[in-house]
Amino acid sequence: MMPPETSPTPRSAALVSVLALMLIAAAGLTSCFSWQHDAEDLDPLQGKELVVIVHGLGRTEASMIPLSHALEEAGYEVLSWGYSSFCCRLETIGQQLASELERIEGPRPTKIHFVGHSFGNLVIRQLLTHTPPPEPGRVVMLAPPNQGSTKADRWAPYFSWMLAPLDDLVTDPSGAAASLPPIRERAVGIIAGRYDGKVSIDETRMKGTDAHIVVPSAHTFIMADGQVHALVLSFLETGVFEGATPE
Repeated sequence: MMPPETSPTPRSAALVSVLALMLIAAAGLTSCFSWQHDAEDLDPLQGKELVVIVHGLGRTEASMIPLSHALEEAGYEVLSWGYSSFCCRLETIGQQLASELERIEGPRPTKIHFVGHSFGNLVIRQLLTHTPPPEPGRVVMLAPPNQGSTKADRWAPYFSWMLAPLDDLVTDPSGAAASLPPIRERAVGIIAGRYDGKVSIDETRMKGTDAHIVVPSAHTFIMADGQVHALVLSFLETGVFEGATPE
């Protein structure tokens, strides 16, 4: 999640930085009380399908609660995984997720699916590039900055000192977002928001994607949209966005 667009002066940029730090620090505190599953807390997974959910930059796993509940009601086991937006770059966060999946105890699930929001999709791509779990599964990306984000280009000089992964979101070809290879050997569906405001529709695209649709949603709350929940469930089940209006 990136700050709202404005025309920063040195003084206004400093003020916005302080305000953003306060808001994100508050979000970090709420994560202490938010709903989350750890891999070791999962019920026995033999014969079950697991969905790993990864939230966006500057958010917590609490932002994914509505989607998590929708997946659980559909019969999936859910691992809603949280990470710190302050400490680490994309490579390290991807390694942390890989370590979390290795902590799954007992029989493994039949499939491991992934659903990400915003920067969380780059974490998933990092994982699947370097340490993919052996279980098959599908991937659904919500508002993914697959090509980086021009908003990150603008704000990284001001905010990367506190949001370390922001530098991974720039559109420079040598940056992490642009240099990650496409996901292979897994069906991938992308849901972009027509009114996103932070990631353009073109920036969500990725080569080799099986399905790409646009919904009338903004970036911040796309993962709480009931229509999006139905589309996520459809793709995880069938590999297509059933009932979706073509772009």
